[in-house]
Amino acid sequence: MKCRFLAVGLLVNLLCIQTAYAVQPAADLVSAAPIRIILVGDSTMSPRSGYGDALCQRFQANVSCINLARGGRSSGSFRAEGLWANVQNLLRAGGHYSATYVLIQFGHNDQPGKPGRSTDLVTEFPVNMAAYVKEVRELGGTPVLVTPLTRRTFQAGVLENNLGGWADASRKVAAEQKVALLDLNADSYAAVQAMGQAEADTLAMAPPPENVITPAATDTNTVERAGAAKTDFDRTHLGLKGAAFFAAMVEAELKRIVAPTGPHFKADK
Repeated sequence: MKCRFLAVGLLVNLLCIQTAYAVQPAADLVSAAPIRIILVGDSTMSPRSGYGDALCQRFQANVSCINLARGGRSSGSFRAEGLWANVQNLLRAGGHYSATYVLIQFGHNDQPGKPGRSTDLVTEFPVNMAAYVKEVRELGGTPVLVTPLTRRTFQAGVLENNLGGWADASRKVAAEQKVALLDLNADSYAAVQAMGQAEADTLAMAPPPENVITPAATDTNTVERAGAAKTDFDRTHLGLKGAAFFAAMVEAELKRIVAPTGPHFKADK
């Protein structure tokens, strides 16, 4: 008789365990639903010359991280060339994601002197950025503005920040639209200023020439063609070391500013 009660007790325990496991996975599936990250920007974020791919590699394997940033594009030409339509199509298609975050970073090619790409800092650039924010929201995504990555040219020991106006404009749009902002310009400027020219040059795509006398002369950003592959030394684009360095910086900012993304990064080693 005692054995029979013991057997019945074990059976009840097994049924309870099975019931718990039958219910639990559905709840876990909802709470653990992956997120999607879409990167939109210029060559400082794009594959091969920016930090975007390195940032994608920092996410867990179940996160869909799509780098749509392209070299030489501005806040105007990215849309004009039909590249923004690709982002909209992804958002319309939806998917099994708990959220889609669209990181948007422009400024480098919006500056004057780039025919077909330059935008007016007062009348065009802010309007373009605000339109991206509005359209991402309308399609169910979460926009995140990113101020432009600093260039790395020093003059008399002081790092130039000729992207400050575009960073300010992005900050203003973020405040007006009540959208998350990653202040990469401020963070990257402070970090590069602290390291100095020699160390900053190790972040480039190739080692600097032996006799670099005029820093500005080695920065080819002013003549960059849209979509042109970068392989030479300059103080705008990033090699593997630079990509890893700034990807870690963006990760830290995302965790701080867009907290729900935090659990989706790989654990620090």
